[in-house]
Amino acid sequence: MNELPFAISLEVGSSLANRTGSWRVERPRYLDRMPPCNDACPAGENVQRWLYLAEEGDYERAWRVLVEDNPMPAIMGRVCYRPCETACNRGQLDEAVGINAVERFLGDLAIERGWRLPEPAPDSGARVLVVGAGPGGLSATYHLRRLGHTVRLVEASSALGGMMRYGIPKYRLPRAALDAEVARITEMGVDVELGTPVRDLAGAMRAGGFDAAVLAVGAQLAHRAYIAAADSARVLDAVSLLRSMEGEEPPALGRRVVVYGGGDTAMDAARTARRLGATDAIVVYRRTREKMPAHDVEVEEAAEEGVVMKWLSTITQMEKGRLVLEKMALDEHGFPQPTGELEVLQADSVVLALGQDADLSLVGGLEDVVVRHGALEVGDDLMTGHPGVFGVGDATSAERTVTTAIGQGKAAARAAHAWLSGVPLERPTRHELATFELLNTWYYDDAPKTMRRRLEPARRTGTFDEVAVGLDESDALFEARRCLSCGNCFECDNCFGVCPDNAVIKLGTGRRYEFDFDYCKGCGICLQECPCGAIVMEPEEI
Repeated sequence: MNELPFAISLEVGSSLANRTGSWRVERPRYLDRMPPCNDACPAGENVQRWLYLAEEGDYERAWRVLVEDNPMPAIMGRVCYRPCETACNRGQLDEAVGINAVERFLGDLAIERGWRLPEPAPDSGARVLVVGAGPGGLSATYHLRRLGHTVRLVEASSALGGMMRYGIPKYRLPRAALDAEVARITEMGVDVELGTPVRDLAGAMRAGGFDAAVLAVGAQLAHRAYIAAADSARVLDAVSLLRSMEGEEPPALGRRVVVYGGGDTAMDAARTARRLGATDAIVVYRRTREKMPAHDVEVEEAAEEGVVMKWLSTITQMEKGRLVLEKMALDEHGFPQPTGELEVLQADSVVLALGQDADLSLVGGLEDVVVRHGALEVGDDLMTGHPGVFGVGDATSAERTVTTAIGQGKAAARAAHAWLSGVPLERPTRHELATFELLNTWYYDDAPKTMRRRLEPARRTGTFDEVAVGLDESDALFEARRCLSCGNCFECDNCFGVCPDNAVIKLGTGRRYEFDFDYCKGCGICLQECPCGAIVMEPEEI
């Protein structure tokens, strides 16, 4: 008879003991942090989100999340220099996730399966002129059309693509991929005008009744060098060389070609020369490799293809078949200084790759548009001093990459939309960065990065076939699953499983969890066991 009351008292006592909320000095909170890949992407892609969907095998949905920000993933997956991977936390564990390779896989799959971009919003009644059909202009066009604005895309050349077509060789960007992604944008109902340089922006806007304009004219005016040269010297600029590759007759450079410069364009020119039959392609650069602006992958692939680098050298004189080089030496500040030591180099032609400027003469009729150091002066919203006129890409002082131009095209379109709508531009709240120290990486096994195969160097110089080979589905899945989901809960159930007080409540797939603070005693085990750093401990409010 005495056993029943005793059993009841134990049960009641146990229940009361589990209510531990009053013991806390700190309480846990779920939060979202900014993944470093997202933070580093100049196009503003939600990288972690589309990687997660790709990991689940939901490729079309992953692609649709991707094109919310960037309508050209097959292009970006080939030519982007991957700042997202440089920032990737996994690089401190073993190797960075191959984000760019997965992006290319999704972009190529979309072309193969004929996925279409989202339908535009209802007509806004506003007309926008976009000048220049490179990455910035195409991106702005896409986002403006999605927002319902009528867009006229005006391009001086005979085909769309800008420097993606006329500056990036086919062995890096096959024209089939370029054409497919450009066509998807124009199929959204874009009024395209080719072979039409805009020389007077103010007049063009008045004549066409445009409410706003986006300038994406690119940098296609090559810098020249002040070098003594005989009339017989064969000298051309890299921009003209690369542009001429879109014609029917490739240029004749000769057997021994010298490229003067140290950027990516110099590497492209030298590699193109090799493919045009040059037995010797020599890059002359006045600084060291450490100071060279060309990206590592460009320099490595050029060296694999037999391109020779001459560091700390400058060209002082040119004549037919002969160059005079002066050797340089770095001073105590790291700047190259002439040594007076000369060297003679034989060359059939010289290609100057010394940088480019944008032709901004079209804004001459707008006195409130400021051009400083060869670039449009724009505000944080990318608007120039003239209301409703925006600048993107190489026309501004931004970094000159395809990815940056695509991101600026999106930003300018959204700023133009806000200006046209008469509302303030909304800027998203930036979350705290998810750094490597916030992760609990003991949950992750070593999984080396899947490297993209490349065409053998011996086969490259005789063809303009693409050098880098895309991932197949199994490799793309593997690579996506290497993502650590830095700073954001992916519902691994660790917190739910380890909580000693059963204070974690599962809310269902896609809804994550919440804490029951009647039972949580603030021990912090959930934080310690969260692999992605999506929990923080905060002082208990009294």
